[in-house]
This record gives sequence, C-alpha cells and structure tokens, in this order.
Amino acid sequence: MADKSKSLRDSLIKSGLLKEEQIKLAIDEGRNKGLTLIKSILKKNLVAEEALIGFLEKEMDIPRVDLASYMIDKKVLNLVPYEVAKKYVTIPLFKVGEVLTVATVDPFDIMALDEIRLRSKCDVEPMIATTREIMQAVNQYYGVGGSVDTIIKNIGPVEGFSSPAIPEGVSEEEAPIVKLVNLLVVRAANERASDIHIEPTQEHVRVRYRVDGVMRDVSTAPIFMHSSITTRIKVMSKMDIAESRVPQDGRFELRTDDKDLDVRVSSYPTIYGEAIVMRLLDKGSILFNMEELGFSPDNLKRFEDVIKRPYGIILVTGPTGSGKTTTLYTTLNHIVSPEKNIMTVEDPVEYELAGVRQSQINVKAGMEFASALRAILRQDPDVILLGEIRDLETARVSIQAALTGHLVFSTLHTNNASGTLTRLLDMGIEPFLAASSVATAIAQRLVRMICPKCKEEYEPLPELLTKLSLDPNKKYKFSRGKGCKACKNSGYMGRLALFEILVVTDSIRELVLKKVSDSDVEKQARKEGMRTLHEDGIEKVLQGKTTIEEVMRVTQLD
Repeated sequence: MADKSKSLRDSLIKSGLLKEEQIKLAIDEGRNKGLTLIKSILKKNLVAEEALIGFLEKEMDIPRVDLASYMIDKKVLNLVPYEVAKKYVTIPLFKVGEVLTVATVDPFDIMALDEIRLRSKCDVEPMIATTREIMQAVNQYYGVGGSVDTIIKNIGPVEGFSSPAIPEGVSEEEAPIVKLVNLLVVRAANERASDIHIEPTQEHVRVRYRVDGVMRDVSTAPIFMHSSITTRIKVMSKMDIAESRVPQDGRFELRTDDKDLDVRVSSYPTIYGEAIVMRLLDKGSILFNMEELGFSPDNLKRFEDVIKRPYGIILVTGPTGSGKTTTLYTTLNHIVSPEKNIMTVEDPVEYELAGVRQSQINVKAGMEFASALRAILRQDPDVILLGEIRDLETARVSIQAALTGHLVFSTLHTNNASGTLTRLLDMGIEPFLAASSVATAIAQRLVRMICPKCKEEYEPLPELLTKLSLDPNKKYKFSRGKGCKACKNSGYMGRLALFEILVVTDSIRELVLKKVSDSDVEKQARKEGMRTLHEDGIEKVLQGKTTIEEVMRVTQLD
C-alpha cells in the first residue's frame, strides 16, 4: 500500500491538481486526525471533490459509478453493516463470485477495504462516487440509523402498554418509537414526498407517502404500535393526546442534516383508530422562477403582462393539490420590491417570503378571510394575496379592493379558466362587478415529468395521433421513462404545471354581462390566443417533458 500511496501522491503532483506543499499539509493533517490522504484533502477543501473523483477515474484508472443506475440487492446490502457503510462512506453494489464491488469515496483506504473484506468474507473491488451520492444511497437503502422494517421488528408488544404518554426525556421502551417516527419523516423528505399517511386498519398500520401527487405504500406495522406512533406524533405537534374522538391539527419542526422541515399534522378518527396525515414543507426550499413552473414562452408573456397591472383580481383555479399556492408564491417573489407594500391572508402560511407581510386566519379569534381583508385595506397595501375566495362576502370584499386600486391575487375551485367568471356569478356577484374587476383567470394542473435517468423516445401509433388531433401521417417522437432506481421504477421524477390563461378583454366582458355559458367564453378566449390545459399538455409531450398518459390523466375531463 505504501507504493500505491506514493504513486497517488506523485500522480496528484504530476497532474497539477495539487502542489507538493499542499500534499505535505494534507499528510500532516491526516496523521494528526487519523485520516487517509484523500479524506484529508477533502476535509481541508484543497481541491473540489468532483475534480478529485475525475482525477482518480482518468489518472488512476478507477471506474466511477452512477449510483442512480443501480438497484442494490438486499442480500448484497446485508454483507456490509450500516455502521461500517456510514463510518467509511461506502456502500456495496453487487457481488460476482467471491468478489464484492463497493462504491467508496476513497479507494486507497486500506482500513476500510480490510474491514469490509473481513465482514463480507469476499475480495473487495472499489469503484468511486462522491460523498453526497454515497450517503444518499446509504440513507435510502439502510435508512437513517437503520431501516423502517428493522426498527419495527425490534419493537415487541409490551403488556399494559396501550397508550403511553411520553414524558420529558425518552424511556427505553419509547426510544424505538421516537426513532421510527423521525425515520418516517426524514425518509419521506429524502424521497421528495409531500405527505405521509399513517392509517390504522383491522390488522395493521399502513404507511404511505405521496410522491409527485401519487400515493405509494412504504411499510406496515403491527396494530399494537398504532397508539404509540399516534401519541408520539401528537406530542411532537402539541395536540391533545387524551382526545381521540374529534379531528385535531398541529405542527412541529424537524431538522435534518441538510433540511429544516415544517410538518403540518392532521388527525382524524376512523373506525379502527386515529388516522394521521403529515404534510412536509421544506422551509429552506428555493422558490421556483416562472419558467420552472411550466409556463411556455407565450403563456409567460401573457402572465407577466397581467401581473404588471396596478389593480384587478387575478384568480388561480384548480382542484386541491394542483399547485395554486406555489404559483402565487412564485408570482409574489417575482414582483416583490421596496416600492410595493405586499400583504397576505393565508390558511395556513406555508412559506415565509422576504419583503412580504404575511398573516394567517384564526377562526376562533374571529379573523377570517373577509374580516382580515377589510383590515388589510386600512394598511395601505399595493398588492394583496388572499388564500381563497370561499364565500360571497369574501368575493365582494375582494372585488371592492380591486375596484379601489389594488392588485388582488386569490384562488377559486373551478375546472377551467372560462368557468371562473360564471362561478363568481353563481356565488351571487353581479355580472358587471365580475366583468370589471377580474383581470385574468388561470387554470392549472400538475403532471409528472419524465425521469431524466431512464428517459427513452418512441414513435406513437397513428390512431393515438388522430385521437390527439395531430397529423397521423407525420412522424412524431414521444418520450417515456423505462423506470430506474432514481425514480423508484415509476418513470417519473418531479412535476410541472399545465396552464390555461384567460385574459379578460372587452369582448369577454360583453359575454359575461350577457351571462353566456362557459363554452361560449372559452371559444372567444381561444380566438384571442388562449391555449387550453389539454393543448398546453400536448405541447409539453412534444417537447419530451411529460407523457401523453399523464396529460390524459389530468385533462381528460376538461
């Protein structure tokens, strides 16, 4: 190994990646801290990790591995314990005969390789990957401190232990439950889940995550654990652990290595016990810019022209979970400036925006949307974000605000943009008020994006092209995801929005005053350049961003 170490030092100097003085500095640091040369170099930030990995691959002929392309077998994973994987920043990949191939950040770490050889009883062949890639894989496969299933297996039923209250500090019996709940939340964050569902059934506790808008099973636990899990979550979120007959709401914060999570908790009584849903909000997440939301260039221009207006109502519509709040937050982040007084009334405040005064409704204290909006109008605002128009009173105050020179953003539950104005009329708003106050109605839906790791192209059948009103004689290339480890074999990763933007012009106002149907409003809007949700979806399919199945799933009823 001495020769190899010398060869590594010489090669690093020869390549120009590091100077001789830097190498000596790293060696001295390594001797003092018990670190290998490579880990000492990384610890002292003498060179970027990607550059060092590239050097090892090209100059030292050690192959680099893309961990996203591997599905590691559980039998192979069991050859290297979690503690060893975490200690040496390594993870086993596959075994061929008596040779175990591992991914490591330091292929010259003889102590790590010897311990893995001893534990696995195999010869060890190293490949290289970055620290971040390896630790993400370790957390995904082993879990943080172990897997969910391992923790569940280690928790046995305790007699007379039906609904424990968790005191200050954590007792031996409760420690595994605390670990389990933390692991469920951290694992959900790592897998980009938006919600965690803990559902009691007659025989067991079912745990599911919602990822990219779609639910998937994660694990099951014995039914005797339900009360302990529920109690732990309720204590964390400051809910009443003695009350299980009525719904409750709470929240707690959880800090991981790289994220600050704000977790909103809802409990609901069912015939088998309380069902818990936890919504995960990453407080440190960066807001999208307009292009990342999914606006096409022409839709983006239409939208930017609208939000420059000094007054009027801009309504974003769609079902629950269609990304309306994200669109509104991104818009406020886009227009915020020292010259504008921007205020919000939300239920609840999901993300904190710099430069914006945000408030949350409090029904018990009598602060609801309509009353809060009246108070805000006395605070000299320029722009107002109202979480939702739920009733006639809120709609009327919003219209009053728009007509008195304020730009008002809000949401409404309708199926499409053209139905927004008629929805206001159904609520009891006079046609001339709706026509003169609403500047724009935006309908949106979320579709899953194709996983970039396993994306492939294919030619659609002529029958499908005809169904989509495309030329069946023309050659089109559609895309789809084959399924890989990175996307959990779903073929999708992340989401983007489809938009339908109806700008209220003079001709649209005339139709609203005549109380015409939604379809007539839509026909006129399309003449004036509006693209429907379905048409926007087809464009994104042709661009290779999503699949035709996704577009049909969210727009087939529109």
